[in-house]
Amino acid sequence: MLKVDSNISFEQAVAGAAAPKHIVDSLCLIDVHYWSFDDCLHQGQLLIHEDTAQDVLAIFALIEKTRFPIGKVIPIVKYSWSDEVSMADNNTSAFNYRTIKGTNKPSHHGTGRALDINPFQNPVIYSDGRILPTGAVYDLRHKGTLFVDSPVVREFMARGWRWGGCFESLRDYHHFERPQT
Repeated sequence: MLKVDSNISFEQAVAGAAAPKHIVDSLCLIDVHYWSFDDCLHQGQLLIHEDTAQDVLAIFALIEKTRFPIGKVIPIVKYSWSDEVSMADNNTSAFNYRTIKGTNKPSHHGTGRALDINPFQNPVIYSDGRILPTGAVYDLRHKGTLFVDSPVVREFMARGWRWGGCFESLRDYHHFERPQT
């Protein structure tokens, strides 16, 4: 039996977004299926840039086929646009309008060209040792953890995405981004 984690309209998914109209107009809402940690098949939704939709659908087909567990996939509007609250709930998400710190330029999430997967299994680890979300642990022995040779990471990278686990200044293990081509 399919469990539905998210089934909202595009209008509901972008409600209250601070993004300029041209960015909102470049987004699409896609349905994805995945096995969760309860060993049940789930349906969720991602709000992403339309240019990334085919990549993300293909990657989620691999995620479903290999039964790589995903906590949940719910547009971040359901978390009142709070990345911290979404991460603490182990939510996989994409679009969330914000700018690159210290600039007016939208981040990859701010244009829908980034995706975070299972932040609790794949936290951000800063160079000073801080870990987000609070209480998260990066342990390759845990289900749902991403690593450089995992099929999910390899598929993203084969499609030209960058993985935050390879960043130099920090390790953002849940983060994938697709630069604009």
